[in-house]
Amino acid sequence: MKKGILVVSFGTTHPDTRRLTIEAIERRIEKAFPDYSFYRAFTSGIIIKKMKEREGISVMTVRQALKAMHSDGIRDVVIQPTHVINGVENDKMREEAMELKGWFSSLKIGDALLTTGEDNRAVIQAVAEEYGDLKEKEALVFMGHGTTHYANAIYAALDYEMKDMGYKNMFLGTVEAYPSLTSIFRILKEGEYTRVCLAPFMIVAGDHAKNDLSGASEDSWYTRFLREGYEVRCVLKGLGEIPGIQELLAEHAKRARGYI
Repeated sequence: MKKGILVVSFGTTHPDTRRLTIEAIERRIEKAFPDYSFYRAFTSGIIIKKMKEREGISVMTVRQALKAMHSDGIRDVVIQPTHVINGVENDKMREEAMELKGWFSSLKIGDALLTTGEDNRAVIQAVAEEYGDLKEKEALVFMGHGTTHYANAIYAALDYEMKDMGYKNMFLGTVEAYPSLTSIFRILKEGEYTRVCLAPFMIVAGDHAKNDLSGASEDSWYTRFLREGYEVRCVLKGLGEIPGIQELLAEHAKRARGYI
């Protein structure tokens, strides 16, 4: 029975971060499944369209990828998302996959990055090690995406767990939901921080990282922290660049298949 693995991402129109994040994760997962044919899909139709127009690169939707796998004779399928949370995009991916489940003898879906308590702790540990060079009186502030989906609660929970694990100088806010930057400001002022390191808590360092986080506009996080009197530096590194994150997503895929 022919086997295939499908890695599903939201996608990005920024080739620089795509190579360092999504493609790095794909390579790590592909390496973990040497006997499987590899396929890619994005869930953002807008990004798929822009990549075709700007770069001439065709990326399939989840439905298109599963149809291609079926046409190629694949009957044993593993789907692994690179989504950070079990939100709107992950729900959409699962719904599309379940509609076509009958085409395959086996279809397994791996968990999003932050699904279990064990995942949360592993991600916190991975980012803490990656940003272990903080200066004195410097806070590490992550920008998550945020969503109206109930799964947004994971961001506040993770921020709390960072402190519970001993990382008192790590903070997690969102650009579109709670915790907001206003919330982060109030908490930061309770400490003695004079410096801030800003970083995206997203798989890629794309539009949000380059504009909302580090941009020169009046409402970017970079500008707002400067106005509050902090010394600010930005590290535009998506979570997908971190080896520990890549490994965790590969483990999710292996667990879905029953390898671990």
